[in-house]
Amino acid sequence: MGAGRVFAYGAAAGLIGDLLLGDPRRGHPVAVFGRTAGAVERVLWRDHRGWGALHTVVCAGGAAALGGVAARAVRDSAVASVALTAAATWAVVGGTSLAREARAIGRALEAGDVEGARARLPHLCGRDPQALDADGIARAVVESVAENTSDAVVGALVWGAVGGVPGLVGFRAVNTLDAMVGHKSARYRRYGWASARLDDLAGWPGARLTAVLAVLAGDDPRGAARAWRADADRHPSPNAGPVEASFAGALGVRLGGTLSYGGRVEHRPVLNGAGRAVRTRDIERAVRLSRRVGWLALGVCAVARRIAKGRTS
Repeated sequence: MGAGRVFAYGAAAGLIGDLLLGDPRRGHPVAVFGRTAGAVERVLWRDHRGWGALHTVVCAGGAAALGGVAARAVRDSAVASVALTAAATWAVVGGTSLAREARAIGRALEAGDVEGARARLPHLCGRDPQALDADGIARAVVESVAENTSDAVVGALVWGAVGGVPGLVGFRAVNTLDAMVGHKSARYRRYGWASARLDDLAGWPGARLTAVLAVLAGDDPRGAARAWRADADRHPSPNAGPVEASFAGALGVRLGGTLSYGGRVEHRPVLNGAGRAVRTRDIERAVRLSRRVGWLALGVCAVARRIAKGRTS
């Protein structure tokens, strides 16, 4: 069985596994990686970019290398290779957990339980929930669903198509490191610089594919394309911009504006200013759009890997 089919079958099985099982509550491989990266940080931390770069190389490079060793160990068995790809895909994607958390907040808002929604919001994003009313929470959820569709699903599939199991594992490691040390706090402004920049680079292709697929899969393709073209570059993140703008246009809503992270207030440009304000029911619409984008991404990535491997064989 060729590498293209191994990836297609394995990634499809992994996405189905995520759909049926979601993330385990204990012993998740990403959580294990996070604890390991935290231990490495305690040894290496210095207020210096070079030490932070070393931390990135050790953690992300080590994860990708382990994936490569595992893939090499089973390469003579098509069944084992598919099973390993499926397990790696299941471990690194997070579409079901993303949908579950978003829907839980949506149900709380629909029931008028704003405090309950605030309590659950940190499970999904780093916003300050106390600074948000019901509409602000709904907007934060939709923005998080959009961004995490790229980070937790499409980006992983893109790098899986490029590099197989090492690509899947390596991308998730980079994305996790960015979440741990890539923010602009006093401790991580220098130390997390390399992780943040590598995450920007690794996330670039997945973000653009997510935006393209949101245009194709959304309720308003023209609106999604228009918002992406007009507003993506106004977002401070080079990857969240295209994704959030295309989702905003596809859903016909406005995203962006004033945000609060841990007491720090940011005033971001409005995305798709012609859209209406986000409502609670838009959370479910965003989740459904995210699902469609994820499955379309699997098809695109599987076909691309088969074509690429066919040309090199």
